[in-house]
Amino acid sequence: MFELMVEDSFDAAHQLRGYSGPCEKLHGHTFKVQVYLRAKKAGKLGYVIDFKKIRSLLKGILEVFDHQNLNALKSFHKMNPTSENIAKLVFERLRKQLPREGKLTKVTVFESPTSSASYF
Repeated sequence: MFELMVEDSFDAAHQLRGYSGPCEKLHGHTFKVQVYLRAKKAGKLGYVIDFKKIRSLLKGILEVFDHQNLNALKSFHKMNPTSENIAKLVFERLRKQLPREGKLTKVTVFESPTSSASYF
């Protein structure tokens, strides 16, 4: 079994509605996003999916978030823009776009170097 991982990041601001504490105020992060895919076999050229293809798809998804107030985006009108919800949203969008050679297994979003949330 092969596992692939591609990483990218975006800068954005958010605030957590209903949270009692400093995170209820508008603040920013450099969100790091890792996506993981698995496949049973590699193709004729020895790879599952070209990393450039995965990176390009991920970049297209993350562009919507980059340098935005996440709370102002339609995707987060009804839910807080937490790392958990960002991971789920990226997972769902990326899964629809990936070629079938690899199966998307997990998306992890770091809002700091020591704090992350994953969706799988």
